[in-house]
Amino acid sequence: MRALERLFGGRGRESASGSVAKERLRLVLAHDRTSISPALLGTLKDELIAVISRHVAIDPDQVQVTVSQSGRESRLVADIPLMDRGKRSKR
Repeated sequence: MRALERLFGGRGRESASGSVAKERLRLVLAHDRTSISPALLGTLKDELIAVISRHVAIDPDQVQVTVSQSGRESRLVADIPLMDRGKRSKR
């Protein structure tokens, strides 16, 4: 039976969904501790896209801005994918 669970991912899914839930909870707690509302995070994201896209081509649909917490340290993390030089963003 365990071989079938491993083959079809029976226990792996529980573990994966548990990891996702843990990461979501970590993000919610980080947001609460830093007092950065989702609306403010959205505003920051929009402004980062506007400023950075003036200088380099980016994919605005793929930009992610998050708050992370490590011990007593909070970080605002921006993941901004760059596009090929030939392509320009639509914003």
